[in-house]
Formats: sequence, C-alpha cells, structure tokens
Amino acid sequence: MIIDIPAPAELPVLRAVERAAGEAFRELGMASVADDEPPPLAQLAEYQRAGRVLAAYDGGLPVAYLLWEPVDGATHIEQVSVHPDHARRGIGRRLIDRAERAGGPFALTLTTFTEVPWNAPYYERIGFRRMADAELTPGLRAIRSQEAALGLDRWPRVCMRRTAVRPVREPGAI
Repeated sequence: MIIDIPAPAELPVLRAVERAAGEAFRELGMASVADDEPPPLAQLAEYQRAGRVLAAYDGGLPVAYLLWEPVDGATHIEQVSVHPDHARRGIGRRLIDRAERAGGPFALTLTTFTEVPWNAPYYERIGFRRMADAELTPGLRAIRSQEAALGLDRWPRVCMRRTAVRPVREPGAI
C-alpha cells in the first residue's frame, strides 16, 4: 500500500471513495450523512496544494483518503474515508499515522459519531481518547458549532485527541 499526496487529476476519485464509504451510514438510519456531498474539487485542490491530503493507493488508484488541517496547535483530522472494498485492512490507521508524522509533534484531534462502530469506538482502539467539553480548544468549539449548524448533532458526537508519538532519536543518530 502506497500513501502519498494525490495528483490533481486524482481528486475526483477521492469524491467517489467518500460517496462509497458513506453508504454504510444509510444502514444505520443516517441517510442524510450517507447523502452528504463530499468536499468540492476546489476545496480538495486547496488541501492538495497545501500538502494536507493523503491518499492510499492499491493498483494505482486511490482507495482511501484523509484530509487534515492545523487547529490550535494540533493536527485535526477533517475526514477519513476508505472505500468499502478495502475496509478493515488497517488503511485508515495508516493514513492517520502518516498524518501524525506530517502534521507536527503535538497531537491529533478529530470529531466523530460516538455510536457508529467505525467511528469513536474504532478511534479509541487506535489510541484516541474522548475529550471533555472543558478540554475543547476554541478551534474545536468552532468546528463543533459548525457541525451542529449542519445538523450532525442529530446523532451523538464527540471530540477526540491522541497524543502524538514521535520516535526518540538515539544519541549520535543522524
């Protein structure tokens, strides 16, 4: 599996990946989430130019992707989508780990649904913890506010954080 920043011509494939991944929400009675449009190409291009989109490739085409942005000194994961034909293979985790290395030495944050098995319970298994409301930074509060305005609070949501793990250099290592 190769993980890299996608080329501009590959950005439409990311939208298709997200649409396919979103279909699983329909089975949970979350049709409006399944029907939500992926980010427009112009927005994906902004992430691509900034180096804040990663794609996982299998057979030369993206099968998963992640968007991230800096929020209050952390690497905030805006979106992770894995095509259902490639789910449950650790691709999402590899994308998250790579974003951690790309984003900086502090922490990863994200917002997610608490009761969707491949959301909060999954993120807890890979080292994220649920944040109390008092821990939310101004940027995370703004993100949660925007999500509420979009109607996502119809289902329970939570902010989560994972402390970044950086490899320790051995003395004298280059």
